[in-house]
Amino acid sequence: MKKISDSTISRLSTYFRTLQRLIEQNRETVSSDEIAEINSITSAQVRKDFSFFGTFGKRGLGYNTRDLKNAIGQILGLDKKWNVALAGVGNIGKALIDYQEFKTQGFNFTALFDINLNIVGKTIKGLTVNHIDDVCRITKNANIEIAVIAVPANVAQEVIDSFISCGVKAFLNFAPITIKVPKDVLVKNENMSIELEALSYYLSQK
Repeated sequence: MKKISDSTISRLSTYFRTLQRLIEQNRETVSSDEIAEINSITSAQVRKDFSFFGTFGKRGLGYNTRDLKNAIGQILGLDKKWNVALAGVGNIGKALIDYQEFKTQGFNFTALFDINLNIVGKTIKGLTVNHIDDVCRITKNANIEIAVIAVPANVAQEVIDSFISCGVKAFLNFAPITIKVPKDVLVKNENMSIELEALSYYLSQK
């Protein structure tokens, strides 16, 4: 299989959510033209994205919404359950724990970490907040595969290094800092300031 770009994977996630909404509307079939129109892209782009992974529909008949959703879900690994750790149980961290879509998509928070002794030991959503010093013991016992980082920028690298030393190789990073990791470790950065600055730029050009 060809190397798939991050933008293609991002669009697959968008298609998955589009299909979810169509299924909720009792739609049984959908065309690439409709998927494209809903998501403000071209039907050629939709078909190209699908072509990386095989054939999903029949020409002229469109796609079965449930079959296509399930196929994309398998490509994205959503047919599996993923154990996720959260480092940083502040405002952002608590909001992430409360976000129900993570669980419905198979991402289950099974370990929480912080360094604030006023928080460590407390129970949030049925999970005990552990001190970050216990990261290896807890992550191995809980079989953690993904870690979400919601700590201040000045400690983010150290926290991720701790997880990496314990065998975790996939991270969603909310700290506003560029993280250095080995080649076999994946980091996705979520920086809301950058997104707001992009919006500010486009508004300023009008």
